[in-house]
Amino acid sequence: MYYTTGFRRDEIQDLVAIVYEQDQRDATEARFVLAAGSGLFWFWSVVITLAYLRGNRVQWELAETYGVSQSTVSRAITGVTPLLAQALRSVVPTAEELRADRQYIIDGTLLPCWSWAAVPGLWSGKHRTTGVVVQVAATLEGQLSWISDPTPGSRHDLYCLDQSGALDHLATYPPIGDKGYIGRGMLTPFKKPPGRELLNWQKTFNKSLNHTRATIERVIAHIKTWKVLHTDYRRPYATFKTTISAVIGLIFYTLT
Repeated sequence: MYYTTGFRRDEIQDLVAIVYEQDQRDATEARFVLAAGSGLFWFWSVVITLAYLRGNRVQWELAETYGVSQSTVSRAITGVTPLLAQALRSVVPTAEELRADRQYIIDGTLLPCWSWAAVPGLWSGKHRTTGVVVQVAATLEGQLSWISDPTPGSRHDLYCLDQSGALDHLATYPPIGDKGYIGRGMLTPFKKPPGRELLNWQKTFNKSLNHTRATIERVIAHIKTWKVLHTDYRRPYATFKTTISAVIGLIFYTLT
């Protein structure tokens, strides 16, 4: 079970309690979705949802694995995902919680989805695919500290960071970023000037900074072990933001 969900049985039982309590508090439609003859206990509804989020597995495969119908799997995912997002919201740091006395590394990453013709702005020229972009901040030691709300993939990282307001709280120790963040007071590599090479000290600076920036790449790679954030999102686009929130909540839940 751990290798399909990322959680041990006792940890899943804790999540079941959290999700059930959230459902009772909110009296959401999910309660009726799960109760309407699905044949699943809360425990297995949460297990199926975690397995889906962890592996971005197709619903027919999950149905075969757990011995239920595809529609039952769909009801479980539809019911549990928003409850996870809501219940775990309190463990997800906001931009305002980034510490002014710490230095962070910031980078953007694309979370891909199918090409939804009805949703403009999802195409990312940088990544040559469709999706949404989030900004990620980590400490120099590699501790994940913050993930922004998603913005359409066509938006530049700089726009997304400005929209998040994160830089408003990090004036004391400028964050480290790549060349895409030049112009916001961050520590970024030098760009090669037109018609000449960088000076030796600039090359040394860039090499050192890029070595430090490698930390954020490892952090993002760890986030994307949740395959639903790494491979094309197949469910309706309207559910994507909630799914992202649920996974981010689970990521920070494991860090508490």
